[in-house]
Amino acid sequence: MSQVLFLLIPQVHLLEVAGPAQVFSTANDLGYAYTIAYVAEAGQVATVQGLTLPASTGWPRLAPDDLVIVPGWRGPTRPPGEQTLRRLRDHHAAGGTVAGVCAGADTLGRAGLLDGRRCAVHHCVQDEFVRLYPKSEIVKDSLYVEDDRVVTSAGKASGIDLALHLLSMRHGPYAAGQVARTLLVHTRRDGTAPQISPMLRLRSHMDETVHRIQDLIESRFTERLPLRLLAKAAGCSERTVTRLFRRATGLTPLAYQSALRLERAEQLLRQGATTEVAAREAGFADTRMLRRLRARAATPDHP
Repeated sequence: MSQVLFLLIPQVHLLEVAGPAQVFSTANDLGYAYTIAYVAEAGQVATVQGLTLPASTGWPRLAPDDLVIVPGWRGPTRPPGEQTLRRLRDHHAAGGTVAGVCAGADTLGRAGLLDGRRCAVHHCVQDEFVRLYPKSEIVKDSLYVEDDRVVTSAGKASGIDLALHLLSMRHGPYAAGQVARTLLVHTRRDGTAPQISPMLRLRSHMDETVHRIQDLIESRFTERLPLRLLAKAAGCSERTVTRLFRRATGLTPLAYQSALRLERAEQLLRQGATTEVAAREAGFADTRMLRRLRARAATPDHP
């Protein structure tokens, strides 16, 4: 039976604890033997969300098969002391795996575990992280990265993706899929998936008409959606739809639909689908358009 040990830092985010913990708890329910424990430098740890979590101040004996996960927090907070950092280094040196969720990567950096290694961090703090840990290699726009038993993920919800990845590496994709289905995680994302999808990146505007059009496109992006259909749903002319949509998102409705199709196709390809299957499931008429869009997205000047 492997241990999953959470190192809790003051002002920890609940989701970054609960998400990975639920993954391994569910895995244990399904027959993959795990125990979960929580340690901290104080017996009570305040969370950002107002709930106080109890934790042990003494570390259990760890074996190489055990995991140590450091959830992220919101600063300013008291960083872990040298004794805690040494425990992280010792566990890794003994063959163990350590993981940091979002700001938890900062603790790994303080312990020197990111030096010479690739890591993932939230897109908002990538530049700051480069300044703090210049010996690390930031893999930009990635959900999670594993390098020599040091695993980092980019944001709060990505802790679930990180935990499913660790489960898959230990027990295979079927085990991770079992847990994902039990938790109703509809898509297991791999580490190369972008941190922000077009569905979120292009939703920061305040135009309610365009939001309604986006809702329609997102619900039916695999179908052919004539401009007249979008105009009817929005209650305005076709010319107005195009003008409002471009002003709010920088794209035409057709380009937005293509971006959603490409995102879905890339997701399927990462899961092992053939190009033909990915193109068909994403709504492309054939593979040529998918290949063309993928090549365009791979160019350095592509937005």
